[in-house]
Amino acid sequence: MNAPSPKISGPSGRPVIRQLDEAAVNRIAAGEVVERPASAVKELVENALDAGASRISVDYADGGKTLIRVTDDGCGMTAEDLPLALCRHATSKIDGSDLLDIHSFGFRGEALPSLGSVGRLTITSRAAGEEAAQIAVAGGRMGAVKPAALTRGTVVELRDLFFATPARLKFLRSDRAEAQAIADVVRRLAMAEPTVGFTLRDLTGGGEGRVMFRADPTGGDFFDALHARLAQVLGAEFTQNSVRVDVDRDGLRLTGYAALPTYSRGSSVQQFVFVNGRPVLDRMLFGALRVAYFDFLSRDRHPAAVLNVICDPERVDVNVHPAKAEVRFREPEAVRSLVITGLRAALTGAGHRASSTVADATLAAFRPEPVAAMPPRVYQMDRAGQATLARSFAFQAPLPDSGFAEAPAARAEMPVEPEALSRPLGAARAQVHENYIIAQTQTGIVIVDQHAAHERLVYERLKRQMADHGITAQALLIPEIVDLSPGDAARLLEHAPALARLGLGVEAFGGSAVAVRETPAILGAVNAAALVRDVLDELADVGDSQLVQARIEAVLSRMACHGSVRSGRQMRPEEMNALLREMEATPHSGQCNHGRPTYVELKLADIERLFGRR
Repeated sequence: MNAPSPKISGPSGRPVIRQLDEAAVNRIAAGEVVERPASAVKELVENALDAGASRISVDYADGGKTLIRVTDDGCGMTAEDLPLALCRHATSKIDGSDLLDIHSFGFRGEALPSLGSVGRLTITSRAAGEEAAQIAVAGGRMGAVKPAALTRGTVVELRDLFFATPARLKFLRSDRAEAQAIADVVRRLAMAEPTVGFTLRDLTGGGEGRVMFRADPTGGDFFDALHARLAQVLGAEFTQNSVRVDVDRDGLRLTGYAALPTYSRGSSVQQFVFVNGRPVLDRMLFGALRVAYFDFLSRDRHPAAVLNVICDPERVDVNVHPAKAEVRFREPEAVRSLVITGLRAALTGAGHRASSTVADATLAAFRPEPVAAMPPRVYQMDRAGQATLARSFAFQAPLPDSGFAEAPAARAEMPVEPEALSRPLGAARAQVHENYIIAQTQTGIVIVDQHAAHERLVYERLKRQMADHGITAQALLIPEIVDLSPGDAARLLEHAPALARLGLGVEAFGGSAVAVRETPAILGAVNAAALVRDVLDELADVGDSQLVQARIEAVLSRMACHGSVRSGRQMRPEEMNALLREMEATPHSGQCNHGRPTYVELKLADIERLFGRR
């Protein structure tokens, strides 16, 4: 006997169509909009930003499960506005005539009724020239509007989130994890609005609670304000080791800050992307960010950047995801190209610069391990002048007839031109271990890995030659036929022109098969079918493939390695200085082909601190 289908509930064996009541509709909508406490915080803070707030305070308890309170000094609402604000699809952000011309964070009018349907929501607000009023809603049941006491702005208090849908509580994570998610949301919005002050406080356990995050409003022009805000959110280390990004092309603009390649991270935790100031998690944009750093980092390292794509709202659709976390561009290739070229131009402008964290790590390695009982520090006199030092050294030198033979020189004495010391990488003074060049600057010393530095210089030279003369394609005597699915074949042929510029010639061969007629000559003998399938995997993953270019540049990198100055080779003084000057003139020379630094700069003050002089 056949069991009845659980999808059919009518007595006639047919499914019955029912009109859901408003409470059920709101709870279903809440499942899309409010996934966890951090989602509620995001919606409420975005409402405060849309209201023109200059300061926003976020309080929570128990990871936001028992209390979320958002206080702002925005324009506020009147007593007549409050009941309407709790109705679905009631909003002041748009009039409904054009869903593409959106200039605000919110626009659907779903957040407040959704929160009121699954928790206990209280809104207290006061508009300019009006009396303060308050309204409460619990589990979708709305109360009456009451008078209240409030100076200005709005206070939204959400208690017992998901009390009306207790099953959802079982899917929440620990209080600590939920609190971390709330902090991440507030930090992202703080980066989006640098001129607005944010305070995040944990009220768990009662009392005044603990301030978990604070960012005061920043002033100045946009980049100054953003720079100061990023120092508050990500730390001064990021801002000290990042470059400004500002590119404008065809009505699209990319702004923000991108970290130097030598300031790479072990994961993508410091990658933040915004579209018209809205935090988004867009795979295409993150893929473009990865491609921009593709030539500077090894596979296990990730770039750090804060980027904002600015365009006409008509050119981007933000209404494609319930939480508005994803967007769809009308011209995705133009946006992708802007991100890649803009970042590469900014990194090229940094020249030979390497991150300051390299020197910090070097100094940390020099410092001895702490011991139980350290002798008292001896403070020496201030550094003597050059003339005094010269007389002192002459006095300490052994007499000619003292019986001491002059020791072999550890290095050749190199004449130093005064102007060379003012160069960024200074003047070469010695070579040690036949691999490291010691250079003197006006403010310290520079230690250069001669092999890594020259390898990068040769690599950049080979890339310029390839860009000038193109990539030579090698025609296959017998084209290789690769059978693909119709979708894969269409995707590959769509990118065929770009692949052809890299020396990989692909064309249709009837049905869903493709014919590989040319491969890059520099790669030598390759498995064309395997190469095509690897390219398709990357296209499916990030929407674009850099695999062929990666293999070509890997060959160039190996050629650069074999053609560069080897470790163990003694270099003449003029060769060392020529290497330093070429590094200063070559972009990206601060890191080798694998993303590691090619030089370390130590300030004189740091060196003296190592010896207890400071």
